[in-house]
Amino acid sequence: MSATGTGTELSTELAEVLRAEGEELPPGIGPYQLAWRRLKRNKVALAFGGLFVLIVILCVLAPVYAHDIAHTGPNDEHIDTALSSVGLPIGPTWKSKFFFGADDVGRDVAVRLLYGGRNSLEIGAEATAITIFLATILGIIAGYFRGPLDGLISRAFDLIWAYPVYLLGIVLGVVLAIGGLDLGLFKISGSSLVITSMIIGVVYIPYVGKPIRGQVLGLREREFIDAARQQGLSHFQIMVGEILPNVISTIIVFVPLVMANAILTEAGLSYLGAGVRPPNASWGTMISENLQFVPAVFHPVLVPGLMLVLTVLGINVFGDGVRDALDPRAKIRIEH
Repeated sequence: MSATGTGTELSTELAEVLRAEGEELPPGIGPYQLAWRRLKRNKVALAFGGLFVLIVILCVLAPVYAHDIAHTGPNDEHIDTALSSVGLPIGPTWKSKFFFGADDVGRDVAVRLLYGGRNSLEIGAEATAITIFLATILGIIAGYFRGPLDGLISRAFDLIWAYPVYLLGIVLGVVLAIGGLDLGLFKISGSSLVITSMIIGVVYIPYVGKPIRGQVLGLREREFIDAARQQGLSHFQIMVGEILPNVISTIIVFVPLVMANAILTEAGLSYLGAGVRPPNASWGTMISENLQFVPAVFHPVLVPGLMLVLTVLGINVFGDGVRDALDPRAKIRIEH
């Protein structure tokens, strides 16, 4: 039996659904091509996915906006021009500098918003990569070998799972912020964004690793795995060539979910002082630094908060669309 066991199952289950609806499966189309067709019909998911892409593009272009339009950097202070007569930050000035106003020390909120978005998105992407990579490896190893190795990995998952995400993140953030992280060949400073990425990436490993382990436990007993063993394939070849392709759909579904949670967690940790360190900006640090001025001045808090909500909403809705597209039982009519 081929390594595309789950892919074949998806096509078989989908064919049954389509036949029940009086349709036939389009010839020569694989499960992922079919998922793409289904996703293209979900206009809401594509719209929110486009919103997320737009936010990413705006944040990537932060240096262009800062240099050519705002003519100021994310940490440049303009106390003389950006504070009112009573010492409060000025509000948005639509026709000139300070498009979203200024903060309490005269820094341009729009510029810091875009640079903070770069940091938040970078941490979210790096944390997601760490979580997915390590969770996939550990989940496959635990589910495939079972026995003592599975017990060791599962207990490590349980240990991390036992602590609330933010409590564990705060503890690790404070500890690593003091001394940094010495990996022998190189040392990572405590103020580096990589530290926050690694903390968030590690704390979410069990949330992805456990479902993958559970799926692998079922896959290792299937006929195509027995056939691979009979052919003399090594454990590594079976895990990479037979098991991994059959958990790809699960991994794809988890990517946007982990990304959204990582961005929210970064904002929460930065708000609590255990994430991004000043003077670096992030949406969480912007909210934390300016919350004291609410309700007298609310734009330095409202703008990053709204951007955070739109980003997470865009990822989540698009992720739901991807999940539905990969579900062979979803009731979406396929046009030939």
